[in-house]
Amino acid sequence: MASTVTSEPSKNSATPSRPGYGQLLRTRGAWTFLLPGFAARQPFAMLTISIVLLVRHTTGSYGAAGAAAAVTGVSMALFAPYTGRLADRRGQHAVLIPGVLVHTASGLALTALALSHAPLWALFAAAVPTGASVPQVGPMVRARWGVKLLGSPLMTTAAAFESVTDELTFVVGPLLATALCTAVDPAAGLVTEAALTLVGGLLFAARKTTQPPVTGGGHARVKQTSALRVPGVRVLVVTFLGIGSVFGGMQVSLAAFTESIGEPSLNGVLYGTFAAGNMLSGIACGAIAWKVAPQRRLLIGYAALALTASALWTAHSVLVLAGLGLLVGMCIAPALITGYTLVEGLVPAGARTEAFTWLTGAVALGQAAAVTVAGQLEDRLWGGAGFLVPMAGTLLALGTLVALRSRLVTLPRNRTVARGVGHRVPVTVD
Repeated sequence: MASTVTSEPSKNSATPSRPGYGQLLRTRGAWTFLLPGFAARQPFAMLTISIVLLVRHTTGSYGAAGAAAAVTGVSMALFAPYTGRLADRRGQHAVLIPGVLVHTASGLALTALALSHAPLWALFAAAVPTGASVPQVGPMVRARWGVKLLGSPLMTTAAAFESVTDELTFVVGPLLATALCTAVDPAAGLVTEAALTLVGGLLFAARKTTQPPVTGGGHARVKQTSALRVPGVRVLVVTFLGIGSVFGGMQVSLAAFTESIGEPSLNGVLYGTFAAGNMLSGIACGAIAWKVAPQRRLLIGYAALALTASALWTAHSVLVLAGLGLLVGMCIAPALITGYTLVEGLVPAGARTEAFTWLTGAVALGQAAAVTVAGQLEDRLWGGAGFLVPMAGTLLALGTLVALRSRLVTLPRNRTVARGVGHRVPVTVD
């Protein structure tokens, strides 16, 4: 059996042979959610590193710092899909407002507890609502693009653009958080994160006209179906867990490495180099008119990620680590972009926000586990042992991806699938 990918002739007639960022950004109404969406997602890139630096300062232990950050990440991973499901059913505005308020309050409470040298269990207690209430702005922006570009070959360009935007936040966020924590005050990173969440989240929530239509009320079948029931989504979740292990392992291990050489300020620079590689490759991915099937692109890109991540633990100088970090970052964006693009063909429109949050939550869960394990390795073994975590995480995920790659093939669901891979005419997918 096969599924046919179609796009509307009227749209194709106006589409150049190579859809690009210029055409994407001229989409009517796009800027009304892009600008506030960028501001609202910026704090996410600051949260983990801000917790690590603050708790490390107040406790003197990377293990404790990693554990506190891990609780936040696990909480976010567990609650994010439910946030996405509620956004699909009740509307993004209805979910964002209370979430932003809870996150701001709990983040400030976590800061106060850390500064007062509260016991670790108290930090964990505050970390749970902090993670659970992280606004899922990235998936919500992707869902808005899905509505705007239904049936358009610009969907892959949009996926690439969103990956670039995410990675731009991971260039700016860690640099900003590290600068605030090291040059201003150890608590300045979390305080700023809370303030940006409040302002950016409320501004994004106010743009109600571009949010996807809700699926609640009269759509009982959609209401009872979870995106996680789609086999391909489960494979992508495991794949994104491996990507999360890279983020988490890099954050702790880079902080430990730069402190061991007496240059803690280089932490943000090294992590920014890693994120810059991610951003640059994301830009390139969106500019290419791909002819290779997304399933194959994911396999090739993920194999390259596992290979480069496996070399991190061998680096013993700043220049070598910066170069390897750049290469690892360049391998992440293609995997992320392709994974998000596959969702468009695997999941019905009414469950896509939830599907995107499952993937975002998987990255957070992988990051949380990696932060915990890498922190313990840095405390108990040699300096740089934490870099073993990205190697193990990506290799395990690659094995799963290879074994279950057939689950990523789009099957017919009695609907037209907007694949957004740059096709100009209907294409049969095996």
